[in-house]
Amino acid sequence: MKAVYLTTDDPIYLPAFYDRVLSGAPGRAQAVFVVPPLYKKQTMWEAAARYARTFGLLDALRLTGRVLGTRLRGQSIAATCRRHGVPCEEIADVNAPEFLSRLRDMSPDLLISVSCPQIFKPPLIELPPQGILNIHGAILPQYRGVLPSFWMLANGEKKAGVSIYYVDSRIDAGELCGQRIYDIPSDETLDGFLRRSKAIAAELLLEVLSNIESGRITRRALNLAEGSYYSWPDALAVRRFRAAGRRLW
Repeated sequence: MKAVYLTTDDPIYLPAFYDRVLSGAPGRAQAVFVVPPLYKKQTMWEAAARYARTFGLLDALRLTGRVLGTRLRGQSIAATCRRHGVPCEEIADVNAPEFLSRLRDMSPDLLISVSCPQIFKPPLIELPPQGILNIHGAILPQYRGVLPSFWMLANGEKKAGVSIYYVDSRIDAGELCGQRIYDIPSDETLDGFLRRSKAIAAELLLEVLSNIESGRITRRALNLAEGSYYSWPDALAVRRFRAAGRRLW
């Protein structure tokens, strides 16, 4: 089964994810395409300013330091792909006609979205014969939307999860085909939460891919009426997060 990954430029958490997935499923990945980690056509400066307004200048500087540290160490999705012999390329828009043409030429069986921040349009969704899988760090249909890890900690949840589902035209909706649930320690930081979530996601994805190839995959439609949706945090949510004793790092 040939798979193409659509992902975002995250040098902190995703290199380890791809190291596990590419080593655990050798030969499956045709390519990894990386889009900028931006929301609704933001510039990098606008994204940094929004983060600083939400979480404060000190935590924004800490994030910047983490990113610079990964760059200095040569840690990136591209470097991980090179070690595994998988092509990796930056692109601007997964829905662009020229990119869709490239995908048709590659003829992947399956697309896999890993933290890709762009909304998929019907021509992309309908392109691969086995559809598009998306990985979401929550117990869907709960905590659809943005930064589910932050919101679970802010809301005092005791359980978290990772869900994998077949994409349709709605946001964080479709048919669930894999899910794992795990405990949230009382002292866990958001950084620790994200690292653990990505490690669990990698193992779950390998299991789902194996089930697809063997014909054992099961699919269940998500009932969005039973779920919840969250947007980017506001100042009140950040205060609640910190009042609960949680930290970003």
